Amino acid sequence: MDNIIAFENIEDLIIEIKGQKVLLDRDVASLYGVETKRINEAVKNNLDRFPDGYIIELDKETKKQLVENFDRFKTLKHSSVNPKAFTEKGLYMLATILTSKEAVKVTIAIIETFTKIRELSRTIKKLPTVTDKKEQQSLMQKSGEIIAEILDDGLTTNESETTIEMNLAFFKFKHTVKKGKK
Repeated sequence: MDNIIAFENIEDLIIEIKGQKVLLDRDVASLYGVETKRINEAVKNNLDRFPDGYIIELDKETKKQLVENFDRFKTLKHSSVNPKAFTEKGLYMLATILTSKEAVKVTIAIIETFTKIRELSRTIKKLPTVTDKKEQQSLMQKSGEIIAEILDDGLTTNESETTIEMNLAFFKFKHTVKKGKK
């Protein structure tokens, strides 16, 4: 599938708030190529589609933390409006409202990114619990493939290397994918 937006571009925008991976309304608007107020108007006009847990309305303290921890949110410091954060469910619901051809392409790219991140997270969490070497190798290979998909930018994989280091209290996973032009 030919996404108009690369996985890593979306992944860079995803942040964690209150234990959930989210995209801020301004980042959603940027991906869709519209103003933030247009995204928020679409939500306001369809409030029944966004029950609790679909959108997190940020308070002043959370907004302040974002500004302090992320350089890209400096402009929020001077905004009188607190941003909204779309959870994965909120983004899916937003997709039912924004139906232009361009919006559908962006939605597919966002969904693919969230899916890959969730799949990678599950695979990595499973690694320390597996004792069978073949199954470990299979999980590491799967992780590498997912990472390669997320980072794919038209280059071909020349080499792949995976290492696992385990101590009593720590688990370290490292996967290196070397790519080059054809």
